[in-house]
Amino acid sequence: MLFESYSLLFFVLLPMVSFLYSSVGHGGASGYLALMALFSFPTPMMKQTALLLNLFVAGIAFYHYFKAGYFKKNLFLYFALGSVPASFLGGLWTIDPFLYKKILGFLLFFAIGRIFFKKTDSSEVSHSANPILALCIGIGIGFFSGLIGIGGGIILSPVILLLNWGSMKEAAAVSALFIWVNSFSGLLGQWSTGVSLEPIALLMVTLAVLGGFFGGHAGSKKWNTRRLEYFLALVLTSASLKLIFI
Repeated sequence: MLFESYSLLFFVLLPMVSFLYSSVGHGGASGYLALMALFSFPTPMMKQTALLLNLFVAGIAFYHYFKAGYFKKNLFLYFALGSVPASFLGGLWTIDPFLYKKILGFLLFFAIGRIFFKKTDSSEVSHSANPILALCIGIGIGFFSGLIGIGGGIILSPVILLLNWGSMKEAAAVSALFIWVNSFSGLLGQWSTGVSLEPIALLMVTLAVLGGFFGGHAGSKKWNTRRLEYFLALVLTSASLKLIFI
């Protein structure tokens, strides 16, 4: 596909989305999928492109949070052991485009809720994770991630906070690497079925990396990105409504 086939606005918004997601330790797949839905990208292209962008942006986010000392290795391993094979299996599945759009539309409301209802860091001591429960959670999130084309961070981060297995920044660090391994595994599953990337994906990766680098740095420090988060919520809401009702 040619560059002219897409709106310039899409390429302006893309690095903004990667900046915001990277700032909270996420790869941004739900945001990229929302943008591609708004600009009417072909459904087969959306899934693998979002996972590819996840690889780069989540990798950058993890670097920043790991460097800042927030990564909990054991917590990550508990989730990843179940999620990686499950994500590969999910990537092998192909679902009807109509059903895919409806599922994605409802999933975006989860991402919107994640923006508006965030737990603040406190001095409360985190509990040790239950390995069996974490493994089961990883399997469920992993399969869904490979099926839809997300990394699972928007689901995993709230789970870690809800169960008090880590602080917000620790959840961000674990989620970033979790997203990376799931995205890689899901891509392998898709590519094994013969799916290939469009040439425009290279430009999208470049823009996402730029936004992700600065977002990861901002999030691992103490920058306030609240106004930009509200803008992202507007984008996600618009895309969700389009996917569900149009």
